[in-house]
Order: sequence, then structure tokens, then C-alpha cells
Amino acid sequence: MSKNNTSVGQANNVKWKDVPTRTIDVGGVPFAYRELGSDSGVPLIFLHHLMAVLDDWDPMVIDGIAAHRRVIAFDNRGVGASGGSVPNNIEAMGRDAVAFIRALGLSKVDIFGFSLGGGVAQMVALQAPELIRRIILAGTGPRGGGGIDEINRIAIIAYLKAALTLSDPRNFLFFPRTPEGKRAAKDYFSRLKERTENRDKPISLQARLAQLKAIQTAGLSAPDDLSVITQPVFIANGDRDLMVNSSLSNDMARRLPNAQLTIYPDSGHGGVFQHHKSFVPAVLNFLNN
Repeated sequence: MSKNNTSVGQANNVKWKDVPTRTIDVGGVPFAYRELGSDSGVPLIFLHHLMAVLDDWDPMVIDGIAAHRRVIAFDNRGVGASGGSVPNNIEAMGRDAVAFIRALGLSKVDIFGFSLGGGVAQMVALQAPELIRRIILAGTGPRGGGGIDEINRIAIIAYLKAALTLSDPRNFLFFPRTPEGKRAAKDYFSRLKERTENRDKPISLQARLAQLKAIQTAGLSAPDDLSVITQPVFIANGDRDLMVNSSLSNDMARRLPNAQLTIYPDSGHGGVFQHHKSFVPAVLNFLNN
């Protein structure tokens, strides 16, 4: 396995919108990734949400954390510019994430999983606990959690609303339809447009369908024994999450032996983006403690 020979660290004045996309060979499959921040300490690996690619990470979150930590975000197998096909279960997604981390030559990482990425992060922690120091889970729930299997219906409704209003479905999935929620959505989508060159490839139809199947299957599966995940875990969600009810975040916090929970007010699935001014310092404090 090999990667290109661009230097690992990024200058402090480089922002997420300007970071080059790199590739690394993982078992014969090219994985696309970007990294930002100082090449020191334990890096933080980002695992993104359903139907997302690298350009869907909020620059305010990435840049805020990367000002103090090394951040690595990547497209898992079959997503965006990465090769291969997306598997239809989160166990295989977890194995691919572990393979990517090891291909980078990393022996210890922190992981941040948002939504589907949070399910994958749990798989990584269960499959390769020796790799993981600390875990951040946002807008996500445990395998076997009630309601997660309804994601197809929720997504279809949001996409219908988006088609009728000529807007992005995340307006309805990530943010409440309140004045504050609408302002947060507008700011979020404005930030996502900051990168104007060398953008990632869009998510494919195969990837979309496989990810939806993986989420549905996870929701109907037997629960995992989360008590074996002993690393410190920071769980965050919005109190109006349509996709992953905050009760599932509470359930995870109870079942994980070393967890802390924050529920952001008047926010939805994208609560950590809406409340980035609070979330970023909380993440840095958690990682440094």
C-alpha cells in the first residue's frame, strides 16, 4: 500500500476549502482523502454522513478543529472519488475504514462519526479497539435502535419537499423549520459552497442505495454490546432530530461505560453544524482532556 508524497501537515493559514485531495492505495483500491492541521498528536478521522462526500463537511467544524488538531477526512469505499463499490452493511464499512487508517501508517487515532459515519465509527471501535483513543458520535444511534430502519421513508419525504421547493433535502433533514433553523441552514449551505475548485465527485446511485440498505439493516439488527467500548465517547445530537431521535443518543450514552452527552436545543440532525460555535470548543476540550 502506498500514498502520494505530498507533505502530511498543512500550513496554519490553509483552510478546508483549499486543501488538496489525495489518494492512497488500500488493498488495490484508491481511497480519496484530505487532511488539514498540525502533524502532531493523535489525528482525528472524520466519517461522513449518508450520501455525503468530502465537500459536505462543514468548513466551520473542520477549520475550527484543525486549528489545533490534525484532521483527516476521507471517502470510504465507493464514495465520491474513492474506488470500488459501497458495501450494503456497516460492518464492511467499518473494516474499510480500519484498512484506510492502517494504510496511512497510523497506530492510534481519534474518530468522529456523523450520522451513518457514527454507525461506522462504532464498528471501527468494536473491530479494532487498539486503534482508537477517543470517539465522537454526532447525530447517530446504536445498531438495533428503534426508528433507524425508517430512514427510507424519512428521506423520501424530505426529497419530495426539496423537489417541490427546488432546494437541498438537508434543509428538511438537518434543520428545524423554525426561523433560527432556516437561518442556520442558509449559513451552512453557504459554507459548503466555499470550495470552488477541485471539488469531490458526486455520490453515485449505487452508493446511495447501498448506504440506505446498510442503515435499514443496522436498524433491524440485534444490538451490539457497547459496554466493551471503554474509550471516552462524546455524544452530540439536536433535540429535534428527525433522522435519529435524541432518545437513541441517550440510549447510547447509558450503554457506553465512559460517555458524555450533549443535546443541542432547537436543532435537528445537523445540530453540531447549527451550534458549531459551541460544538467545536467542546470537541477540542474533549480531545485534550
